[in-house]
Amino acid sequence: MDNKDLTWKLIRAKHLAQDEWIDFRACDYELPNGEVIGPVYNFSKHSFSVVVATDENGKFICVRQYRHGIDDVTTEFPAGAIEYKQKSDVPYITFENVIATEDEAFEAAKRELQEETGYVSDEWEHLLTTPSNATLLNSNVHIYLAQNCHKVTGQELDDTEFLNVELVSEQELVNRIYHGDFKQTIHMLAYFLYKHRNQ
Repeated sequence: MDNKDLTWKLIRAKHLAQDEWIDFRACDYELPNGEVIGPVYNFSKHSFSVVVATDENGKFICVRQYRHGIDDVTTEFPAGAIEYKQKSDVPYITFENVIATEDEAFEAAKRELQEETGYVSDEWEHLLTTPSNATLLNSNVHIYLAQNCHKVTGQELDDTEFLNVELVSEQELVNRIYHGDFKQTIHMLAYFLYKHRNQ
């Protein structure tokens, strides 16, 4: 079977919630065999950038913050959304306007690193851009490496951001990944992309 024999055809989409944060849809699809199924739920939200950042001593610059999805505080890399309003005239999320260019994603990466941690870097490398969860949503994650970061300012957090900065050795980071304190799957991917980038 080639791709056209595997593709589902969208019959209808009902927007259950659509605002500046999310477009959550209940969809009906026609399967390749002609059967129609639904509702199948999917959604769109901001694409985002993740930064694997190391300081001049080789320590990883991490943040700790509360994540309401798991009702817990976790360690992760600096990261942040790419604002859809820069690419759309409508005041809400759509399937199309959450897809960012690499230039937009890189600017978001630099901004989030400095705002969340106070660090900047002159040594950046793009590691990967990939769908953040191809089963449920169409936004992308843009993963970057920033090396030899140096601190230039304090944090510049949004009103709803409460996070602490931690400098973590690689061994401690690996321990946190395997023992449950580093809980963001995409951030784990980012570390392993960094680790194996020259292979």
